[in-house]
Amino acid sequence: MESLTDLFASAQQWLFESLVQPLVFALGLGGWLEDAFTATGWLLVGLLQIAAMLLVIGPLQRWRPVESVTDRAAIRTDILYTLVHRLGLFRLALFFTLEPWMDDVFGWLRVEGWSTWHLDGLWPGVTDVAWVSFVLYLLVFDLADYAIHRGQHRFQWWWNLHALHHSQRQMTMWSDNRNHLLDDLLRDAILVVVAQLIGVGPGQFVAIVALTQLSENFHHANLRLWFGRVGERLWISPRFHRRHHSIGIGHESEGRNSLGGVNFGVLLPWWDMLFRTADFAVRYDPTGIRDQVEPGPHGVRDYGRGFWRQQWLGVMRLFGRA
Repeated sequence: MESLTDLFASAQQWLFESLVQPLVFALGLGGWLEDAFTATGWLLVGLLQIAAMLLVIGPLQRWRPVESVTDRAAIRTDILYTLVHRLGLFRLALFFTLEPWMDDVFGWLRVEGWSTWHLDGLWPGVTDVAWVSFVLYLLVFDLADYAIHRGQHRFQWWWNLHALHHSQRQMTMWSDNRNHLLDDLLRDAILVVVAQLIGVGPGQFVAIVALTQLSENFHHANLRLWFGRVGERLWISPRFHRRHHSIGIGHESEGRNSLGGVNFGVLLPWWDMLFRTADFAVRYDPTGIRDQVEPGPHGVRDYGRGFWRQQWLGVMRLFGRA
């Protein structure tokens, strides 16, 4: 792990000095060098993730696809979502909007005597070992992600935003970041609070986010693959997560047109097993939302085709106008 960390640090330094630092100076933002260096790390992570998607997950999709690709325009929009997130544009927006406010809040809490509880100090000599603390933090974040995901499917106002993610009828490795920006903003804010509360280090936080995102790309892949009876209960497979996106199953309660669903886990199926929301049926059903294919009182619902149209309709759904 230490060798990988050193290799990543060297690559980050090279990318910063070769590309980012000259750009920062050219824009007259020399006072932001430290923040730009941090942003370079996220950019490098995103580039590595996209490379892994193209070199590993992409060929797997072509090897054993669940379905033929018929709507390439919709997938191109998903690619745009992925580039916005993985190349740091969304994180850059958060840096100038949400992050200063949260820094002020956490600073005030520390002044008032609220200190961070460091999870890796739970058992000195054991939990402070790098790989042990990483696993502990990963478990906490995965449980938090499970709870967030349950909330997205439990509260109507939150589902009105999250529904955009489920509206993709042609799931591929690019579908993970197909989210409403307000939905992403809320999720990221919660995870930042969790990170502050348990004291995860910046390097470990980046590693956890990177692993989670790449695994989610794999889960959303157009890939007919499951891990067997034992493996399915150790790590989430494309089959397991596709069940979550299946029409009338993954986002509804007992097949009715009401909020609920199954298979909310992000990395580990353990939380679904613990809270009885796991569905291990080995099936590959069509994905999407019921109101896309079954007309309601106002006809079939439109979730939009392009990026901005999808974002606008999400806001309209939030306020009950779409």
